[in-house]
Amino acid sequence: MVPSPPVHPAAADATSTDHAPVRRSTAPARLVREHPWVASAAVAASVLVVGLLTSVVADGTVFGATALGLLRADGPVAGLAVPVWLAGAGAGAVVLAARHVRPLTVTVTLAALAVLSLALGGVLGVLGLCLAWSLRAVASQRTTRTAVVTAVVVLLVVTTAAVRWQVLGLAEVVAWGGAGPLASIGGPPVQDLEVPDFSAARRTWTVLLLAVLLALGVASGEVVKDRRRHARAVAERWAALARERDTGAALARQSERARIAREMHDVVAHNVSVMVALSDGALAALSRAPDRSREAMAEVSRTGREAIADMRSVLGALHGDDDRDPLDASTAPTSTDLRATVERFRAAGLDVGAEGLGTPLPSDTAARLAVVRIVGEALTNVLRHAPGARTTVRAHRDATTLRVEVVSTAGTRAADATGSRRGVVGMQERAALLGGRLDVGPLADGGWAVRLTLPTSPAALTTPAPAEERPS
Repeated sequence: MVPSPPVHPAAADATSTDHAPVRRSTAPARLVREHPWVASAAVAASVLVVGLLTSVVADGTVFGATALGLLRADGPVAGLAVPVWLAGAGAGAVVLAARHVRPLTVTVTLAALAVLSLALGGVLGVLGLCLAWSLRAVASQRTTRTAVVTAVVVLLVVTTAAVRWQVLGLAEVVAWGGAGPLASIGGPPVQDLEVPDFSAARRTWTVLLLAVLLALGVASGEVVKDRRRHARAVAERWAALARERDTGAALARQSERARIAREMHDVVAHNVSVMVALSDGALAALSRAPDRSREAMAEVSRTGREAIADMRSVLGALHGDDDRDPLDASTAPTSTDLRATVERFRAAGLDVGAEGLGTPLPSDTAARLAVVRIVGEALTNVLRHAPGARTTVRAHRDATTLRVEVVSTAGTRAADATGSRRGVVGMQERAALLGGRLDVGPLADGGWAVRLTLPTSPAALTTPAPAEERPS
């Protein structure tokens, strides 16, 4: 699995991934991605703004409560409520800056500040909103269970503190917020209390509002986590597709190199081996049979020209700007005549017989080329590794199968070359590409056999012109 790109903690609220196909393209997302501190600054500013606006409401509530006589104007609650409210907003904004680095620590710190605010000034202020933001970070970075447990613990702790110390809550804001002017018109306060009468029921409104805020914080954090998980999954799928594309391209290049190497091996090994044998024969017959020598040299010239043509055809596949199909260009044979191949090796001095060379070969150029190349490779191996051997080429077909075999006896002279088995591998690959099979191995009498089996059908066969065959 490919790991997702690292995301700066300050940008987690708007994160997706740095992978181009799934990157969010909105202007705020780009701004946060390029400047991660912007997200933290925006949250801190929003907390401060809300704290300032709500402090005005808190001040109106204090005025209404003192006008009604529920609080003394010179009492500690009336004097500390608004300053503690503003201090809580400022402290919450500062602490929230670290919520993506240490979300649980920030949540615990904010819960402690909420308890302290309730104990000192009897108000919770905007610390409930700050707790919602911190729980959002917890839910987006930790498991759902951790986020829910944290939210429940925070709710229980703050509720206990509110029941014990809160004086100005949501119920008081609603009840006393606009009572100041009315009470002033009506005369002196109806009561003169240091602290209002305790009423646990009035705390219900505060607890419900806090519970809603904490639930929203956890839910929004889960949404962020799901969005991030989805973005990572999309990025991983794109990465997997890119790997598959690169792997496929590498395999295609490797296959192409192997195919061109196989073609070059066939062209060079077959033709050069024939040319060497013909040259040796021509040199040996130069004084006693000049005519035979000239014929052999003419055959060398013709074989060399065919080799050059084959090499040009193979190398033409390497030109990317060629309009031709590379496969067709590199495998287009100069000759797919099985008889011509056998005759060339006869001319090179190989004792080779033939049976069934009039057998129809496949009409597909690739299949005909495979048959000719495999037979040529087998005869080349006999020429190089078993000098003096007696060889027979047989071809036979039935309704569904074409069989070609090259069987040779043991050589009568020492070989002048050792094999690398690369040619055998190439022959097997050719047969496998066409859905056929190639069996290669020694015989009990010391000879060697190459047997090719290709699937075919009568409609896919073409019959060459009949010609005389030399019996084996």
